[in-house]
Order: sequence, then C-alpha cells, then structure tokens
Amino acid sequence: MTNTMQETIEAVKKSFQADLDSFPTDSREIDALKSKYFGRKGALANLFSQMGKISPEERPNAGKLINDLKQELTEIFAAKVAKLIDTSNQSTENVDYTLPGEMQRTGTIHPVTKTLQEVKDIFKSIGFMVAYGPEIDDDYHNFTALNFPQHHPARDMQDTFFVQKDVVLRTHTSNVQIHLMEHTEPPLRYIVPGRVYRNEAISFKSYCLFHQIEGLVVDKYISFADLKGTLEYFVKRVFGNDVRMRFRPSFFPFTEPSAEVDIWDDNRQQWLEILGCGMVDPAVFENVGYDTNIWHGYAFGLGIERIAMLKYGITDIRLFFQGDKRFLEQF
Repeated sequence: MTNTMQETIEAVKKSFQADLDSFPTDSREIDALKSKYFGRKGALANLFSQMGKISPEERPNAGKLINDLKQELTEIFAAKVAKLIDTSNQSTENVDYTLPGEMQRTGTIHPVTKTLQEVKDIFKSIGFMVAYGPEIDDDYHNFTALNFPQHHPARDMQDTFFVQKDVVLRTHTSNVQIHLMEHTEPPLRYIVPGRVYRNEAISFKSYCLFHQIEGLVVDKYISFADLKGTLEYFVKRVFGNDVRMRFRPSFFPFTEPSAEVDIWDDNRQQWLEILGCGMVDPAVFENVGYDTNIWHGYAFGLGIERIAMLKYGITDIRLFFQGDKRFLEQF
C-alpha cells in the first residue's frame, strides 16, 4: 500500500481526535460533526473513493485499514454522544420540581380589541343585539341599496378597493344594514362591529384599514331625539360625564337629517370626529321593502380607533397597526 494512502488515513484519524477535544454540545453541531466524518461526502467516504487509485494487490490491505478506522471512529463517536446525554440527565437529578418556575410574561389585549369589546358591552347593556356581515360585498349592498346612485358624487366620499367590477372591500359596516333588513322584520335594534377598508391618504387620524361599529334602530316611533340621547349616553359611558362633545350637521346618502359627532382632543387641542349618524332615509327602507308610513329609524357608524386614541391619549392611528412591542407593552 502506498505511503500516500497511509498518510491520508492517519490524517483523518488525527483530525477526528482533534475535533473530539472540543466536542460540541449543541445537537446541530453534533450532526454537522457526524456528517463531516460519516456522511456520504465525509472523510471516510472520501477514503473509500480513493481505493480505485491503488493497485489491486494493495486494495485488500487498504480496505481493511479503512474499515478498521471506520469502526474505531464510530465507537468513539457513539461513546462520546452517550456520555454527553448521560451528563445532561445527571444535571437535572437534583432539580426540585416543586419550586416555582420563572414567571413568563403574558400578552395583553390589543387596545383596539379592548375598546371594541367595551363599546359592544355598552350598547348590549341598553338592548342592542350584535350582528356580523361580509367584509367583501357587492356594489348593491355597499352602495346602491344605501341610496348611493351610480356616478353620484357621494360615492367619492369613500375611496373604494375593488375586488372585481361590482365587488368591493366594504367601505363601512352599513352594508350589513341592508342584509339585516332584507331578512328580518322590524322592529330592529342592532350593532354591527367589523373591519372596513378605504383607499385614502394615510395620516395621524386616517388609515386604509380600521374598525367600525354600525348601529341601526328601526321602530314605529323613533326620532332624532332618541338617536341623540343614545349617543350622549354612550359617549359619557366611555369618556366620563365631563367629556366635551358636539353634533354637527352633515350629509350621508342613507340618512336624512345627518350629523357628525366630535370629541375634544386635549392632546392635539382640536375636535376629532368619532362617528356619523342620522335618521334612516326613506329611500333605504323602500329598497328593503319596509313601509315608510309605519317604520322609522336611525343609524350611526363610529370608528373604534378614533375612540381608542382619545381614551388612551394616542396621537397617531398608525401605531395600532405597526406591531411595535414598545407601544403595545404599554397596554
């Protein structure tokens, strides 16, 4: 057998012994060391691949030496791993499992979720039921049935994400008004929580995705005074009796008369709109087959993020959606 082959065998053995002196404890590093010597492209496989380079007379002796080396290294490696496992087990023998463990930090409810639940509980406490509806809806339920005529400028108030030509990501939870009234006989008293989407400029108070709660009440003797009293009760439950709020005349295609409600933001020293409201337009009742001579109603839609901003003193709506732990840990 050539001296070159003998030297190569000795080199593999010395390299293996050197790696044993710093034998790893991490399972991935152990697997890497095993692959280095015993893998298909490892050092031992490389020795066997060189058998074709030596003469036929020397091959039996060379093969025996390589096989002996493989067996020796395999036994040493297995013993080393077994000892490592045994040491690991011994390290836990004196552990007192009755002692309390390290406290792990637990997550908390997101401020938007917390505010949403609080708002739902307030309205449920005064007799509102909760309904849900589709976030992807047809143009009819999102616009037309709510008295948004085709090509009417009112549609420009809400920049829309279109999924298909007549299918949209809902721009408000008002679409569920129509679904409810199509399948439910009055009287009605519902709130509709959910996410809505608008393709609008992002700023400290506006985002392309936000959460809204729609309210709808339909009965025989409903007036704007009922709407105003309900919303004043809600605002004081959320912000306290000293809250500053105002109603402003406004316009929505599906309510007449319409108004917006603002809350005074002490942080920014300005009014911040939190909801729109109004008496349900008779045209909407006609679209769902309600007799406008008998039934009257009011509707409102409030933004959860706006309420959370005021409630917790948050100055930028974008913080709710960035997933920044430094912000979320405050709650």
